[in-house]
Amino acid sequence: MRGLCLLVAALIVSGCASTTESNTGRTATEQLLLARAADRAAEGLILPIPQGARIFVDDVYFRVDNGAYAVSAIRASLSDAGYRLATDRNQSDAIFEIRAGALSLEQMRRVVGLPEMRIPINENLNVVSLPELSVYSRRDRMGVAEFSGFLYDARTGAPLGAVSPMIGRYRIRSHKALMVVSWGQTSANPGERDPGSSWKEF
Repeated sequence: MRGLCLLVAALIVSGCASTTESNTGRTATEQLLLARAADRAAEGLILPIPQGARIFVDDVYFRVDNGAYAVSAIRASLSDAGYRLATDRNQSDAIFEIRAGALSLEQMRRVVGLPEMRIPINENLNVVSLPELSVYSRRDRMGVAEFSGFLYDARTGAPLGAVSPMIGRYRIRSHKALMVVSWGQTSANPGERDPGSSWKEF
């Protein structure tokens, strides 16, 4: 009896612990999807001017969420390609003005069966929610990035060429069978550049 009382007391004490988490605007997976898409968009960037030129990256019109990360990815790609980065536009050979067409998240769900539905039941717009009834469903979560820009001479303002849209996508995929059995990629992992095959992850 004494042992039982000690066990109950231990369970009560251990059940009092709690963990505090910080809440940001985006989850870690959402942030990583955007970052990986930005990395892929900026990868292999080449400008229509000789390597070794001093480039000032003008990001005044680059206004998107996670924009600072994307600008840094573009600068890193230029450095990898052999260009010198200028911190002052007056000390550069060319200005590379960049803009963002997109840096956001997309989600797509495919269902074999009946998807979740909301059905209005009266004139007051009251609705009834019907759960999903499916044999198989698939959920894709994808970061999408599209950047572009143009070059002009830092002294004369003469055009030096344009860069066609740089496009990057990074996707994770999860599956569910009979609304019970789940497998696939439910999150993006830090440091992971290729999510691999979702069919092999359980």
